[in-house]
Amino acid sequence: MTQTETSPTRARRDEGPPAVDVLDLRKDFRRRRKRAGAGGAALDGIRFTVERGECVAVLGQNGSGKSTLVRVLSTLLLADGGSARVFGHDVVADAKAVRRLVNRVSVEASFFKKLSAAENLHYAARFYGMTAGQTRGRIPEILGRVGFPPERRGEPMENLSRGMQQKVALARALLTSPVLLLLDEPTTGLDPRSKLEVQSFVREVRAAHDATILLCTHDLVEAEALADRVGILDRGRLLCLEPPAALRRRYAAETLEEAFFTATGREFEDERPQEEVTA
Repeated sequence: MTQTETSPTRARRDEGPPAVDVLDLRKDFRRRRKRAGAGGAALDGIRFTVERGECVAVLGQNGSGKSTLVRVLSTLLLADGGSARVFGHDVVADAKAVRRLVNRVSVEASFFKKLSAAENLHYAARFYGMTAGQTRGRIPEILGRVGFPPERRGEPMENLSRGMQQKVALARALLTSPVLLLLDEPTTGLDPRSKLEVQSFVREVRAAHDATILLCTHDLVEAEALADRVGILDRGRLLCLEPPAALRRRYAAETLEEAFFTATGREFEDERPQEEVTA
């Protein structure tokens, strides 16, 4: 079984190109990584496909390459080798087309800090061509669905905790009903109740809009709850990508955590020094 095995429940190749098609993708921060005492590539020739409407989770420690992968797919970072296509569009040659199809949520989300959560969302909506009439009711609804308190919608972003800012980042990504949603540690900093609310909303977005989701996470429970297939990314290499049950069978494991340990030789909670470097 290869790392690019297709989900048995979602074979949509007859509906056009896959949502994500990655072939021998490589990114190397060699000089910066050497200065930090690290070696190897951030992405080491990985390849996989995500079908339309599928949810794929990629598990990995800090420094495994998850954020680098998301940045390449969202056109924020140029790869050093290989290729990546989003709905048939090359992320380098057709970057503008890719940006219209992708929304990204990461732990490093940026905002206009002096503006409120609602003002940031209104700005994002106008950037995507949405009118004031379209967003007047939609913004309060989405903020409520991700658990953002109504009484804090007018506060400047700089006054909010990281967890609260993460909720706004999720609301911003979901506001435009994305075709491909790239989630890079989307529930980091959230309390358990808020995490469940966000996970429930992600399921709804997927069902209502047939959105495709690539979830990069170190939350094993979240990965198994949301994903059709789960991959293990370790030191820049994608070791496998299979349905959770198949992954456990492959490594004769009862849990995803045991499978991760067998595949990588490391306990999942053992964090390595941060090796991913932004360009």
